[in-house]
Amino acid sequence: MAAWWADLQARADQASVRPRDALRATRDDVVVGSIESALAQRMVDAGLPIKAAAGGWRIDAVPLDTAFARIAGWLREQGLASAWRDELLSVTDAGGAAVGAIERAAVRPLGIATRAVHLVGWAEQGGMWVQQRAFDKATDPGQWDTLMGGLMAADETVATTLARETWEEAGLHIAELREVTARGQLTVRRPVSNGYMVEHIHVHEAVVPASLTPVNQDGEVAAFEWLSLDDLRERLQAGAFTLEAALILAKALTGRP
Repeated sequence: MAAWWADLQARADQASVRPRDALRATRDDVVVGSIESALAQRMVDAGLPIKAAAGGWRIDAVPLDTAFARIAGWLREQGLASAWRDELLSVTDAGGAAVGAIERAAVRPLGIATRAVHLVGWAEQGGMWVQQRAFDKATDPGQWDTLMGGLMAADETVATTLARETWEEAGLHIAELREVTARGQLTVRRPVSNGYMVEHIHVHEAVVPASLTPVNQDGEVAAFEWLSLDDLRERLQAGAFTLEAALILAKALTGRP
């Protein structure tokens, strides 16, 4: 278990497979992400509002949101974005302060940090509820996950994301659950198929009453399953879960700080 846990932690803090440069924004020249130099040069050649700057590249336009929209649209046209959602996520500086917003399909190619909320669903009768991600997801299709995991939209708080995603993914209302508790945060940095992930995850736990059964509402979940804790441990060690879910569930099972 110690070696397995150490491997999880190492995988949660990986450098990009290919070199990436800092991506800065005009306002105060803050770093908002990272980008491969070849991709940045393609954007320059396409006439997008980005240019070379000391130590990387700078999005050079005001207002920033207009620039982000143009860049996201170009990534979509080039087939470099993930599934388009018409959903804006916050673009933040290193301290987490929002400097703008961008379509979520564009965040990974640009190495923009995202915020997510996950819910560990303890079953009242013992064991835990988990979900299988839809097979058309851009990241980790078909792998197993926590009861709920979703990205925070630009205009949301942790609480509103928790409530919205718990309903959309599991068909459960927060008020129906018991012992809803915040369990801290973790950050994952790793390469993904369409770029680089930097994700700050807010973790919650709750007890799902025995009278309730999760039912997906938004088409993003292939299945739900109730697992005994022994089955959960076995499936975790077999690599059936996403990296983020494995970290969250291992902490929940062992009480790691």
